[in-house]
Amino acid sequence: MLSAADLDTIGLTLRLAFTVTLLLLIIGTPIAWWLARSNSWWKGPVSAIVALPLVLPPTVIGFYLLIAMSPDGVIGQITSFMGLGTLPFTFWGLVTGSIFYSLPFVVQPIQNSIEAMGNRPLEVAATLRAGPWDRFFTVVVPMAKSGFLTASILGFAHTVGEFGMVLMIGGNIPGETRLVSVQIYDYVETIDYESAHKLSAIMLLFSFTVLLVLYGSQRKQRQLLNL
Repeated sequence: MLSAADLDTIGLTLRLAFTVTLLLLIIGTPIAWWLARSNSWWKGPVSAIVALPLVLPPTVIGFYLLIAMSPDGVIGQITSFMGLGTLPFTFWGLVTGSIFYSLPFVVQPIQNSIEAMGNRPLEVAATLRAGPWDRFFTVVVPMAKSGFLTASILGFAHTVGEFGMVLMIGGNIPGETRLVSVQIYDYVETIDYESAHKLSAIMLLFSFTVLLVLYGSQRKQRQLLNL
């Protein structure tokens, strides 16, 4: 049986993952659209910034985000000016850090799907007098559905599995910033391996299920395209 503290960390982790995934789809879609269709010189630097979390250690990202969110940092000054206070060691601080940390896992699948779609469907829709929004929702979204699905799954799963970055930004506050990965770390530090095993087994089962759904959806999409 899981303890009440374990259930709290699971609930908080799922709440964070749902919030971050939703915001990432809203933020990442226009970035992916621009990267897929732009020939600007800025495409290289923007792509590099988006992909940074893939190569940087999570603690490095967490350290610089912590500085940026401090009272003297850029993000900290903006949130203080808006009357929101500073973000470190709060739920919304975790949301802000997770958005940057999981950004490539959402942007790149959507970008790849839009690039694979090509320009022809949009040109045909334009000749039928479909407006920009109409073309996006009736042409782009259905044709890039697999990219959006993959982005949602990867963004959600990657947020659930965060550790180093969330520990730097969120700390370990019960009911506020203590996530499943941090709870497991606490159990290991106190040599409570049985409790660590229970939560780790749940994370393992969750990860396997996510990958199973992801590969199953990709296989189904390939079958539909071959019809």
